[in-house]
Amino acid sequence: MNLPPLILASASPRRAELLRQAGLEFAVIAADVPEVQPEHLSPHETAQINAYRKCRRVAKHHPDALVLGADTIVSLGETLFGKPANAAEAEAMLARLQGRTHQVVTGVCLIQLRSHRQRLFAESTAVTFRQLHADQIRRYLAKIDPLDKAGAYAIQEEGDDIVKAIHGSFSNVVGLPLERLKAELARWQTAGNVAREP
Repeated sequence: MNLPPLILASASPRRAELLRQAGLEFAVIAADVPEVQPEHLSPHETAQINAYRKCRRVAKHHPDALVLGADTIVSLGETLFGKPANAAEAEAMLARLQGRTHQVVTGVCLIQLRSHRQRLFAESTAVTFRQLHADQIRRYLAKIDPLDKAGAYAIQEEGDDIVKAIHGSFSNVVGLPLERLKAELARWQTAGNVAREP
């Protein structure tokens, strides 16, 4: 793709790996921005706001680059699950999610300040967990580091132990909806080419 230099505004190794799998060249500049969870906003809106805040922070220092920010939220009904603060909280999260279907929402923001262009969207994937007892949950948590993962799990790390089915984008559950992102980047490139025509 003929895009401006791409910057991933995230320290997530999972997002970086997904971008590499997509064949994209990029730099990583993590945005040190606290994530917010306003009570009056939906999971889609919350994920998009956090993605925008991260993206904007980095874009202000790199106006010529195309900056990509993302935020992933796990939601069960009205309850949002961010990253657990400790092992006990991780265990409690999985106990709430076991045997049920929840939504994994990833908000994505693309900004290039120099061209005054911005794109903001969110994708959702339904994930159904297996019925799990306490010992199974503890065994799963012993295999991964849940503290940097929304909902205290990673579908790409021993996910078969806990996940029964998914409906939607697998990469979205990992942290970046690659199918939608590729389409948005292609649209970004096409619009940029049209703008440059005499």
